[in-house]
Amino acid sequence: VDFDLILENIKYLNSLVREDISQIEHTPWGARLRRPEHLLLTLYQNGIIVGHGAFRPYQHPATQQYLQDIMDGYFPSELQPFYPDGV
Repeated sequence: VDFDLILENIKYLNSLVREDISQIEHTPWGARLRRPEHLLLTLYQNGIIVGHGAFRPYQHPATQQYLQDIMDGYFPSELQPFYPDGV
């Protein structure tokens, strides 16, 4: 795992996310503005934790794909169902 490349690309991807832009959240009574949520990625010597999820070892195929997407300069594809309109 190329930690330097991952950290460099995470900084780049974070720069693409505009924190000052609110999103519209529809409620039963109308709508309200909501700030984008942060997603914490914790890197360990032998795996990662995404958000408040379970520990994921580097040998797991989904973990390898997650990190490969970041190393390729993209947001992880597994996040697409949660952010269908992008970041």
